[in-house]
Amino acid sequence: MPRIRTCLAVGLALGLGCQAPESQSESTEAEAAAASAEAPIEAAEEADGETFYALGFAFSRNLESFGLTPEELGTLIEGLRDGVLGNEPRVELDDYMGRIQELAKARRDQMMLTEKEASAAFLAAEAATDGATTSDTGLVKIVIQAGDGVSPVASDTVRVHYHGTLRDGTVFDSSVERGEPATFPLNRVVPCWTEALQTMVVGEKSRIVCPSEIAYGDRGSPPRIRPGAALAFEVELIEIVAPPAPPAPPAP
Repeated sequence: MPRIRTCLAVGLALGLGCQAPESQSESTEAEAAAASAEAPIEAAEEADGETFYALGFAFSRNLESFGLTPEELGTLIEGLRDGVLGNEPRVELDDYMGRIQELAKARRDQMMLTEKEASAAFLAAEAATDGATTSDTGLVKIVIQAGDGVSPVASDTVRVHYHGTLRDGTVFDSSVERGEPATFPLNRVVPCWTEALQTMVVGEKSRIVCPSEIAYGDRGSPPRIRPGAALAFEVELIEIVAPPAPPAPPAP
């Protein structure tokens, strides 16, 4: 049980999953099955160094919110090495689970504040662009291409092409790159989109910049979108999708 509690606490702090150890009966059944096999199972081909590097890089994404310094990373690697090799831990793990969660929250909060400051400067620069308008919510909009259609309302379903980037230009989502427009109800997206699309007309293409408060807020959308992050989109409103026709009445 202590191992399970430890795994759950670390998983909660780092956003990782954990697997409970096999029961004795499951282990016995597995051993019996292996022993009864006509031939031993061939060992999997040894993974190359780049595969293990990729494993480590993938694991690092779960640690991004800690904002580790090189020294802290070195200490973390020591703990990882001891755990993987089965060495005796130099601390009592159960005593540190609460501290890990406190550290995770403190680092996330600091990252959010830092991101909000940088995002505020980014929004101010966007708002100063020629032709930019800023709404009461802080949404910045710049028309790139005028349209000649009608505007949707919040209850409409729209078909759009979009290209979403972080303040540093990193692409986090793009129907343009996928080569397929997206269709969705306007009242089921982040508030920034619900607001912005209602100011557009069919055929229009605009750049919209969303403060975190009307995007993903203080939680963000890890691992791509940090807590407190402003987001920028180039959005083309292709059409307002007509609602499906009501079913025909039954024949008399």
